[in-house]
Amino acid sequence: MNSSPNPARGRHGMATAPNALAAQSAMAVLREGGNAVEAMIAAAATIAVVYPHMNSIGGDGFWLIARPGEAPRGLEACGAAAAAASIASYRERGLSAIPFRGGVAANTVAGTISGWDAAQGYSREALGGRLPLARLLQDAIDYARHGIPVTLSQARCTAGKRDELAGIAGFADTFLPNGTAPDAGSLFLQPRLAATLEQLARAGLDDFYRGDLARSMAADLARLDSPLTLDDLARHRAEWKTPLALRHSLGTVYNMPPPTQGLVSLLILGQIDRLLEAGMDPAGAPFVHACVEATKRAFAIRDRDITDPAYMSVDPQSLLAPDALDRMAAAIDPRHAAPWGKGMGPADTIWMGVIDRDGVAVSFIQSIYHEFGSGIVLPASGVNWQNRGCSFSLDPAARNPLTPGRKPFHTLNPALARFDDGRTLVYGNMGGDGQPQSQSAVFSRIALFGMNPQAAISAPRWLLGRTWGQTSDSLKLEARFSDGTVAALREMGHEVDVLEAWDETMGHAGAIIRHPNGLLEGGSDPRSDGAAAGW
Repeated sequence: MNSSPNPARGRHGMATAPNALAAQSAMAVLREGGNAVEAMIAAAATIAVVYPHMNSIGGDGFWLIARPGEAPRGLEACGAAAAAASIASYRERGLSAIPFRGGVAANTVAGTISGWDAAQGYSREALGGRLPLARLLQDAIDYARHGIPVTLSQARCTAGKRDELAGIAGFADTFLPNGTAPDAGSLFLQPRLAATLEQLARAGLDDFYRGDLARSMAADLARLDSPLTLDDLARHRAEWKTPLALRHSLGTVYNMPPPTQGLVSLLILGQIDRLLEAGMDPAGAPFVHACVEATKRAFAIRDRDITDPAYMSVDPQSLLAPDALDRMAAAIDPRHAAPWGKGMGPADTIWMGVIDRDGVAVSFIQSIYHEFGSGIVLPASGVNWQNRGCSFSLDPAARNPLTPGRKPFHTLNPALARFDDGRTLVYGNMGGDGQPQSQSAVFSRIALFGMNPQAAISAPRWLLGRTWGQTSDSLKLEARFSDGTVAALREMGHEVDVLEAWDETMGHAGAIIRHPNGLLEGGSDPRSDGAAAGW
C-alpha cells in the first residue's frame, strides 16, 4: 500500500473536515462518548461558523449514515422553492433569469437545520445518543460569540467577492468589518449568529421552521425582497431517502438520489471500473483521459434527466444497471477526446466525514451554493441565506424550471462505500462540477491503486469544466502532473489549462477508511484549512 504522505490513524474514532476546528469539535464529542451522528452535528454547527464563505445554517445539507449490519440511510435536508416563486412572478419583475445575489435569489427554504434535527432523532432512537443539543452546538456558539481566526481561504474569498457583494443587504455589516475584508489570522466575530444558535439550543432545532426564530427570519426575508414566507418554512421537513447503490467489482458504492448529482458520481465510477487496465498510472494520461471521458457521459445523463424526482420519468437506479454501464464504457474512445460543451458552474460547499468506535460512518455535505450564497444576511438572526434557487430556469421548457414547491437541482453528493473485504470508506469533495470528478480520483486511488486516504487526496487532481473561482470549461490540471501527461492529453484532443501545483479550484476533499480490524485512517485536503483527527 502507498503510505506516503502519512494518513491520520486511530482506533476509537476519526473525523475529517476542511477546517480543523470543525474536525476538533467532532473529536471532542466522540471522546465524551458521543456517536458519529452527534459528532457530525457538532462539526456541522462549527463549520457553519468558522468557514462562513463556504456554508451557513441558511443553506442545505445531505447525509449518508451507515451502521454496521444495516443498509445505509440517506437524509435529504434541502428546501423547496417558495410558494410565491414562479416564472411569472420573476418575469413580472422584468427578469430574464434569476439573479445570483440579493433577496430575489433567496427563493428556497434553507434545509440543513432540519437535517441536524432528524439526524439527532435517529441518533437517540437507533444509536442511544444522549448528548444534549446545547452540548453539540457549544463550540459553534463559542466561536461565533468570541471570534474565529480568519482562514486564508475566507480572507481571499471575501476580498475577491467584496465588490460584487458589498451592496447586498447585510453583507458588509457582517463580513466586512471596518469596511474591508478581514485579514487571515484576524479575529472575526458573529454575535447575532451566536444568539441564534443559543436560541436553537434552548428552543430546539424545529424553532428554525415553526417557532420564534422562524417568525423573525420570515419577517426579515420579506423586508429583503425574498419570496419566502413563514408558511414556506413551516411546510419544510427533512426526508429519509434510500441511497443509490453501484455494484462495483470491489464492493458497493452509495450516494444520494436526485435532486443531487449522486448518480453522476456513481456513473463515473461504474465506467472507470470497466476501463481500468493493468499497469495504468493514476497520474498518467490514459487514466485521466478515461476518467474525463466517463465524466462527459455522466454529465450528459445528468443534464438530460436529473431534477426534482417528483418530475423525473426515469428511475435513476436503473441507469446503474451493469448492461447500461457496459454500453457507456464501451462507447469511450481510449485515444480521442469526445466533444465537450459546458458544465453547471460553481458551488461553494463543505464535505465532512466521521466514523466512530462502533463503526457508524457518516458522510455529510452542507452548502450555500455560490460563495456567501445570495449574499443577504438577515438583520435579526445574522443568518446568511443560500442562493440555491438561482439554479432554476425561467424557461418553462427547461429541465429545472422555477416552480413553486419544487426542489432545485443539487451538485451536492456525499459518498460512502462498503468493500467486499470488510472496509468502509466515507469520502467527498466540494466544488460544483468538481465534486464527482474529485470523488472519482480519490475513490479510484484508494480502491484501485491501494493508496491511503491522505496520499489519494494529496495527489494532483484534474477538473473538467467550471467550479468556484473559475469560468472556463477547459480540462484543468494541477502543475504537478508531468509534462508528458499534459502533452499526451492535448494530443488526444483535450483543451488543457495548467493551474497552480496545489490549486483550491480542485476543491477540498476528505476521506476516512475503517478497516475490518477497527483501524481508522483519514486524510484531509492540503488545499483547504482542514485536518483529519483520530484517537
